[in-house]
Amino acid sequence: MTLTQPVEVGTELPPRKIRPISRTTLALFAGASGDHNPMHIDLDVAKSAGLDDVFAHGMLSMAYLGRLLTGWVAQSSIRSYGVRFAAITPVLGKPTATGRVVAIDEVDGERRATVELVVTLDDGTVTLTGDAVVAL
Repeated sequence: MTLTQPVEVGTELPPRKIRPISRTTLALFAGASGDHNPMHIDLDVAKSAGLDDVFAHGMLSMAYLGRLLTGWVAQSSIRSYGVRFAAITPVLGKPTATGRVVAIDEVDGERRATVELVVTLDDGTVTLTGDAVVAL
């Protein structure tokens, strides 16, 4: 993948709006990831823990940020990627993954951008933050 626009500090990645999180999405992600924690797929277990409903896997939101990055640069350009979980994503939550270049450096003869990453729900709740370094 080749970037079509010049990249500088302040460049924003095209946001990735995600369809509302469904129970089907959670079941499919549980199967694909091997994470069958009942808090994500069993309403009775979630209610027994005092919650109103199941909620999305944190790693699902991390995957959405990964898709944001690989929609912008080739996977082979990613030098580092990390996240911090901030809040749960409820069933029917509508996440949007965004990113913004916060620094550009020269490392080992390679131009690299540090990208600040965020997943936010429609109500403004930030569920995931992170950063990545990508070769430009």
